[in-house]
Amino acid sequence: MTNTLPCALDDHALQQLLDEDVRFGDLTTESLGIENQPGTIRFFARDPMTVCCSEEAARLLTLCGAEAKVRTPSGTPAETGTLLLEATGTAGALHRAWKTAQTLMEWSSGVASSAAEIVASARRADPHALVAGTRKNTPGTRRLTTKAFRAGGAVMHRLGLSETLLVFAEHRLFLDREDPKETLARLRRMCPEKRVVVEVSTHAEALAWADCDVLQLEKFTPDGVAEVVAALAAAGSAALVAAAGGVHAGSAEDYVRAGARLLVTSAPHFAKPRDVQVRFTADGAEAP
Repeated sequence: MTNTLPCALDDHALQQLLDEDVRFGDLTTESLGIENQPGTIRFFARDPMTVCCSEEAARLLTLCGAEAKVRTPSGTPAETGTLLLEATGTAGALHRAWKTAQTLMEWSSGVASSAAEIVASARRADPHALVAGTRKNTPGTRRLTTKAFRAGGAVMHRLGLSETLLVFAEHRLFLDREDPKETLARLRRMCPEKRVVVEVSTHAEALAWADCDVLQLEKFTPDGVAEVVAALAAAGSAALVAAAGGVHAGSAEDYVRAGARLLVTSAPHFAKPRDVQVRFTADGAEAP
């Protein structure tokens, strides 16, 4: 994936990230008296990765007064040693943005790389399989995690409670054993432009809610998914089957081969960051 992905955060939000680290100035750089010395900073992929947030990192540097250029856009696979971003400016500007920009790229590229691995696994079974990221992000990071999932070739399952109809067991608990057909009919009357998604955790529940639009199978094994797919076909159900819970790069292919056409995953939210190496130069001499 190499399509340009715009910044997920505006300047105000980016400035808030900087303010966490440098609200009262950079004591070391200023005390050394080097803040006005010219220099260059370059960011390289230390690990193979799917790059994310190089645009935000460049903007952080720009907000600090440097001139930054993205060399590897978000969504691009990068091998070890790939130049991701470089900027020129004063030592003060470069040091103010350095760690925030580096950490943001490392964390978001970890999410993007994990998503890309799951997408690759799923598409070994079906090139049209979709991987969707859940909203189980660390609070306050949804814009960034949404960009990271997209950079990895995934889509978002739902961006918030206002967006989609997704009926959990925790909702059904309050329905006083209402017949599933009545529940589905009521939802379609209330939200005629929305597809109805229902999450189930047993084979029996799957058959009871087979008239929904998307049947989300929570923590089923691939064999369990295959059994539900066969039973739905025998019953004439047109519900699209989604697998959720336990979906990761090692299992995605098996779930798709079992008949799931949508894989819902939270795994990338907890991915290990990918290392980004930073190199400074001052007056033509590279820092150790």
